[in-house]
Amino acid sequence: MSADAILIDNFGQDYLLFERAAALHNAGYGSRALVPTFSLTDPGALTLEKAIADVMIRIAHLKSAETIPVGQQLEPISLNVAYQIREYLRAEHIRSVLVVTSGFRGRRAALIYKAILGEAGVAVSCVPVFGTTTPENWTRTWHGVQEVALEFLKLNYYRIYVLPFGRQQAQG
Repeated sequence: MSADAILIDNFGQDYLLFERAAALHNAGYGSRALVPTFSLTDPGALTLEKAIADVMIRIAHLKSAETIPVGQQLEPISLNVAYQIREYLRAEHIRSVLVVTSGFRGRRAALIYKAILGEAGVAVSCVPVFGTTTPENWTRTWHGVQEVALEFLKLNYYRIYVLPFGRQQAQG
């Protein structure tokens, strides 16, 4: 399960992902950590999202962390971000990543990253991170049911429509 890099799937700015990435890094599962952050202007400019990521990196004691500026927030966002990450990984000669992602988003993240990064020969493994809502207790609250239902719909949207048909639009 060791990889060249640990990729934090930073869509929800969830501190638990940074904490888990730090634990994986400290255990030797990846020599560097990568955090995508949105930047619509200058990739080197400080944005609120980058500042929040920097704080979470520092609090988690995540050494060797780098932010990857991603610019386009075009729909489908996850797919377009995966293409931008793929180009960064190619330029950095990274051949394998551990994707640290929110627990219920894990299957969708694995599906997207394996499809897009796999085209560049990058091996992908996913590490889902669960907070207080877990596979064992999600049915106990309305928010848990809502989260699982939403992620189920998004997973199937990507599986049925985006990856088979939307890839040409995203690349163009």
